[in-house]
Amino acid sequence: MVGETRRQDALIQAGITLASELSLPAILQKIVELACDVADARYGALGVLGPGGRIERFLTHGVTEEERRAIGHLPEGRGILGALISDARPLRLDHIRDDPRSVGFPPNHPPMTTFLGVPIRVRDRVYGNLYLTERLGGGSFDEDDERAVITLAAQAGVAVETARNREELERLAVLEDRERIARELHDGVVQSLFAVGLSLQAAGSRPGDQEAVAAKLGDAVDQIDRVIRDLRNYIFGLGTDGVADRELGRALEDLTDEFRRGSEVAIRLDVDPEAASRLAPMAADALQVAREAVSNAVRHGRAETLSISLLRDGPGSVLEVEDDGVGFDPAIAEGRGRGLANLRSRAEAMGAALEVDAAPGRGTAVRLRVPD
Repeated sequence: MVGETRRQDALIQAGITLASELSLPAILQKIVELACDVADARYGALGVLGPGGRIERFLTHGVTEEERRAIGHLPEGRGILGALISDARPLRLDHIRDDPRSVGFPPNHPPMTTFLGVPIRVRDRVYGNLYLTERLGGGSFDEDDERAVITLAAQAGVAVETARNREELERLAVLEDRERIARELHDGVVQSLFAVGLSLQAAGSRPGDQEAVAAKLGDAVDQIDRVIRDLRNYIFGLGTDGVADRELGRALEDLTDEFRRGSEVAIRLDVDPEAASRLAPMAADALQVAREAVSNAVRHGRAETLSISLLRDGPGSVLEVEDDGVGFDPAIAEGRGRGLANLRSRAEAMGAALEVDAAPGRGTAVRLRVPD
């Protein structure tokens, strides 16, 4: 039971890491460390494949910098590592040297006997492999180790695919509209990944309920698939959040459900259909304002209750997100990140007025006033 709880904690931590704003190398390094933890491995490595199936990035755990320098250049993908590249299926070995595909180790390489390798893939695309050797305490890697590491490898694949899509977005931004794409990434993709992390944290509150944990992990994978779809939509100019396919009121309901699933915050939603209809031409911007405000309330505000409302107010409509969290000083927050700047930019683009009513210790209300 202790081992299973540790595995669940590591998988949840991997999801939270994936939802963070860390760099790709930092995320992959953390996944290698978590893989060693869940499988009791002394050594771990993660190889990312580049063009032609060659290893272009190789991260390790358990090997010191001095040992790495003594070993020399990065692996070329021969022997057992090459076998995983050409045949992308999980591989467990009791004795590496006994496998006919083994070509031995270079000079100064630590001795390694047991082996567990799994491909890093998203659907049918393979991005690399995750390798573990030398199970602590003796014995061989088992099926439970393999299942846990496969899950971690899948999350590594999501990180690599997301990073490569982001690189393509950044390349397009240079040619087209850098600020718009950067804003969409922050308001849509990053906040959606944060919601995935919250959902995985919620799974950790039920360590003995295997069915509930499995359901949460499955839901997280579905959400990550939606994020990848949105990234592709950004790249090809098909929209920012799929909101064009939904009425704004329904989109706000989906946003509310997304954060309800992943947090303990009590969220209330009140939508006037007439207000939602009038904001339909600017629904994507309105939704992203709500998403940013809700995410800030959950992530930074430590709110217990939160309300989202979209109502008619005189000759216009008001979108409001109000929480009972710790609040903040807007004057200090300006310039520290993209959040408030993005909100103001969207409001300006909509011809709307943005009001941020906040102070330390008394919660926050964000209001978007949109004239008819």
